Amino acid sequence: MLTATTIVAMVWVTGCVGQRSDGEKHAQQVLAITEEHYRPANSRPQLPKLATDVPLHNFLLFAVFNQPRVEVAYFDWVASVRRITLERSLPDPQLTFQSDIADMVTTLMPGLMIDLPGPGKLKWAANVASAESEARYFAFESAILQIAFELKKAYYNLYFLNARVTVNRDTLQLVEQIERLARAQNEVGKVTLQDVLRAEIERKRITTEITNLEDSRNPLLAQFKAALGLKDEDSTPPVPQKFESTPLDLTSDQLFKTALARNPRLKAMEAEVRRADATIRLAYKARVPDFSAGVEVDVKTSPILATPQLGVTLPIWRDKIAAQIGEAQAGKQASEARLSSEQIALAVEFAEKSFMFREATRNFELITERLLPKARQSLDVAQSGYVSGRVDFLSLLDAQRTLLGFQLSEIDARVQREVALAELSLLILGTPLDGAPMLPPDANFEKERKP
Repeated sequence: MLTATTIVAMVWVTGCVGQRSDGEKHAQQVLAITEEHYRPANSRPQLPKLATDVPLHNFLLFAVFNQPRVEVAYFDWVASVRRITLERSLPDPQLTFQSDIADMVTTLMPGLMIDLPGPGKLKWAANVASAESEARYFAFESAILQIAFELKKAYYNLYFLNARVTVNRDTLQLVEQIERLARAQNEVGKVTLQDVLRAEIERKRITTEITNLEDSRNPLLAQFKAALGLKDEDSTPPVPQKFESTPLDLTSDQLFKTALARNPRLKAMEAEVRRADATIRLAYKARVPDFSAGVEVDVKTSPILATPQLGVTLPIWRDKIAAQIGEAQAGKQASEARLSSEQIALAVEFAEKSFMFREATRNFELITERLLPKARQSLDVAQSGYVSGRVDFLSLLDAQRTLLGFQLSEIDARVQREVALAELSLLILGTPLDGAPMLPPDANFEKERKP
């Protein structure tokens, strides 16, 4: 029985820790760095303060650390890192026991068996898992940037909603002034009651528009609240009062090259290609047999009799192996095609958002510098002409509506410009957020895989 105890002790001592692969070491290092910031001591870090007078950056970090969608992506990545250890580890040894019993116990043979995968199989299985963990990491980065974009978009819409309400209230005061002017003109017989009624209709229309805008604040606040990761029962968060644009130099010739090098969606697909390549190499290893080895010891004999055992698999099903290799090769071709497709889509998206930004900027400058001053001047002339009887009421109303349209178009152009900037910076360029648990842009996540 002493020999069986010794065998169990050997299994316990030698089977505790395996040899880590290079990809596993690197993935665990990245995880340790990220975990220190994102979930120190496996708990959420202290969230930034939210108030109307704090910068937007506080809200962005709050969303990153509090949003469940980011947390889901994070723990999916953590699970994929842990899976590397599973894939590179040897199967558990088996403690066997055999005995011959007639009228009494004639043999008592405890033993130990272990399966040994063929050379290179565990290495490439670990490389497959390592590449998959890289793809999961970049999915985590994408979740962070997506949440940051959604928060910024909701913030811009809320900020410019206030501007729309202000413009409409100013316009309402103007229409009330025009209505008083029409009543005065009607009282002296210069115009008919129809002008007064038209002014009332315009006043009620704008009043209803203001009510609709005020009511639209609730869904926008819900979007802002959801981006912060707050639940329905949580109180409505404050909104930053100070406007903050997204800093981005769109004149740089290197901008698209930066997007190709940094975009987390592309980085994830590049990792998928590496995963597919490792899967092919692992499929070729199916030609290599696996082994099993063990020993049984008959403790009833004297001297003690040891019986070694050795087994080997016979990979004889060539069509099965060929199908496995073909599947892996097709998977790599599909991954490469998806990567090429995403690169093309990124180029199109970059061109579209850059155009949207330039178009919105041109429209904003045109409206601000040329159209709005002329519209205000036209309204002043129309008001003077209406008093003197040289301009009819419809022309006056048209001048007022033109001014309102240009004012709202100016706000829309600013919204489009800011949303395009945020989307370019976060979703296309993948610009990291200061303080967010992301690798710096120049960090090299990829480790060279030895063939």
